[in-house]
Amino acid sequence: MNVLDNVKPLVLCALIGIAVVVQCKTAHAAASETLTVAGGCFWCVEADFEKVEGVSEVVSGYTGGTVENPTYKQVTRGGTGHYEAVEIHFDPDVVSRGTLLEMFLRSVDPTDAGGQFCDRGDSYRTAIFVSDAPERALAETAIKEAGAELGQSIVTPVLSAGKFYPAEAYHQDYYKGTGLVLTRRGPKSQESAYEFYRQACGRDARVKQLWGADAPFAGS
Repeated sequence: MNVLDNVKPLVLCALIGIAVVVQCKTAHAAASETLTVAGGCFWCVEADFEKVEGVSEVVSGYTGGTVENPTYKQVTRGGTGHYEAVEIHFDPDVVSRGTLLEMFLRSVDPTDAGGQFCDRGDSYRTAIFVSDAPERALAETAIKEAGAELGQSIVTPVLSAGKFYPAEAYHQDYYKGTGLVLTRRGPKSQESAYEFYRQACGRDARVKQLWGADAPFAGS
């Protein structure tokens, strides 16, 4: 038998195997969706949603403004129009966009138009960013339901999604960093500094006050 006759089936099997792997990876990538929200300090929103089953990644960044490639100092100083925001990448077969929206609204103070907790200013306001009409309808429904549950007006706007700029590397996964940070109580590990900031800022206390047992992350 010709050697090539033996080789051809092996090559065919290899090509089929590669095609199956590529198809599976493509299908998995297509299943992933993104929800972009602003909820005050992006360290806290990132830390909260990375705990949610079905969420594969949360990226801290800036969106909603007019300045290209903004820096943290520019955004927090004001004038860029950007919000501190996060991109939540999730598998809709595990957790729905609607569930994430419900969790988001109950993890912030959506009645505060001037910022969030101890962080004041436009860059710390809440917002939900949408890419199309179905996403907008879903967000507006979540806001309506949250307002009815809370018995107060929700000021969190639903905005058209624009360019999202990932924040500087040191902001990503800040809550589990191992470096040393100088705080008002002396040097602390980055993780400890984050916990100190979160408590001192009153985030969880205010969320618990508003939402009670429906707060998904406060104190977690």
